[in-house]
Amino acid sequence: MKLVNAVMREIVGLFVDDEFLALATLVVVGAAAILVNVVAAIPLAAGIVLLVGCLAVLVVGVLRTAVAR
Repeated sequence: MKLVNAVMREIVGLFVDDEFLALATLVVVGAAAILVNVVAAIPLAAGIVLLVGCLAVLVVGVLRTAVAR
């Protein structure tokens, strides 16, 4: 049972270890959803927002971690 608890904690830790990364990714996905549903933009625009936004979040997250260490 201890092994199962340890594995579950590690799995949860993968998703909530970096709060910035999780929240920023949610913001990017939300912006893409709003772009498609509310503004009625073409799906390609939402794809571009997702691609550029997720790459930007990844780069900023890596830089923040590098500076913190």
